[in-house]
Amino acid sequence: MNAPFNPARIGLRDPFAAYVCDETAAETLRPIAVEMGWAPEKVNKGGLRNAVQSLSVSASPQILFVDLSESGDPPNDINALAEVCEPGTVVIAAGQVNDVRLYRDLIVSGIQDYLLKPLNPDMLRDAFTHAQTVLNAPKVSDTGTERPHISTAFIGARGGVGASSLATGVAWVLSEKGARTTALLDLDVHFGTGALSLDLEPGRGLTDAIENPSRIDGLFIERAMVKSSEMLSVLSAEAPINSPILTDGGAFYQLQEEMRSAFECTVVDLPRNMLVLHPHLMTDIQVAVVVTELTLAAARDTIRILSWMKSNAPQTQVVVVANRVQPTAQLEISRKDFEGSIERKIDFMVPFDQKLAAQSAKLGKPLTEAGKGSKTIVPIVDLATKLMAVGDSAEPIDSATKKKVGAKGPSLMGKFDFKSLISRPAKKK
Repeated sequence: MNAPFNPARIGLRDPFAAYVCDETAAETLRPIAVEMGWAPEKVNKGGLRNAVQSLSVSASPQILFVDLSESGDPPNDINALAEVCEPGTVVIAAGQVNDVRLYRDLIVSGIQDYLLKPLNPDMLRDAFTHAQTVLNAPKVSDTGTERPHISTAFIGARGGVGASSLATGVAWVLSEKGARTTALLDLDVHFGTGALSLDLEPGRGLTDAIENPSRIDGLFIERAMVKSSEMLSVLSAEAPINSPILTDGGAFYQLQEEMRSAFECTVVDLPRNMLVLHPHLMTDIQVAVVVTELTLAAARDTIRILSWMKSNAPQTQVVVVANRVQPTAQLEISRKDFEGSIERKIDFMVPFDQKLAAQSAKLGKPLTEAGKGSKTIVPIVDLATKLMAVGDSAEPIDSATKKKVGAKGPSLMGKFDFKSLISRPAKKK
């Protein structure tokens, strides 16, 4: 339910399982199961609670029937089921509460249908027939033309430049406008906002992966990813800040490898300290988007990151994005001086839009979704479009100059024309 569909696994599952709360429901279900060609012993007692317990240690069936009659909070309990239920499973729920709002909440959470008890054979036949139709419908990943994987990392030159916002916005464009299955991997384990910016609970998938790297495989990815839409899933965390995360980075690299197999695009929100701690994470990254701002400190750190990329990840294309760009009169450094200091062009300039940023946060939507039709998001959409072009044709995306960023030369301060950066003192009369 809660992760991208992987058709390779669907044939390995049982075709059907049911978890009901009473014998009357079980007696109604068993003959219908036989009619559909399913084993009647797959009708179990215990309702939703037993379903969660059973599926946490076994593969999910293709069609799952769950009885919510004993559930005190069906929407939340369904979310617990989603944590253990594999994607591609068609879930049908039944219950005694006749409430339109509940029905809508359950449908939004991923349930295929909600049946009102008492059950009757005709409603069950119709529901199961429809479930089989959904199950056998062509999936996006069934397309004959396999597109090359696009792996992109967003790195903020400074804290607060908006790298996470851009990563989420680009991931949304890749999934919704580019129609590509996309994984957003937020590696800021304690303070990540990947799930928060999409109005999702992060789950424990990322912290579980770090604590138990040996568990990471395709099935783990399917269960751990939190689904934002049919095409976009996120793996994020909000680990307690009193619990340090001890890892050699192997889990992060393995997650990227598994996502490469399960998705068409991977967008990694990579804290810049990861470059120092785990440089191997850049090994298979095709494009590194360095997000910066037009300030002296950001220029210094952009130079350092570009130099690091040249020495440690020469195979990765680098894109420089100036984000939250203020009007010219309010800039600490002009674009011309900034580009001169980093010895290359800025590829994309994203203007600062306080109103859109606030609206995006309130709605729990990425900038690119909340700002449809706004000129502010045009550079972000252009960036996503260029990334898709890189994946399709392997064409270069960056506009870096041939100057050696990390070569020996004048000092950092010497790279700036401070006469143009600071105002001259007024002459004494």
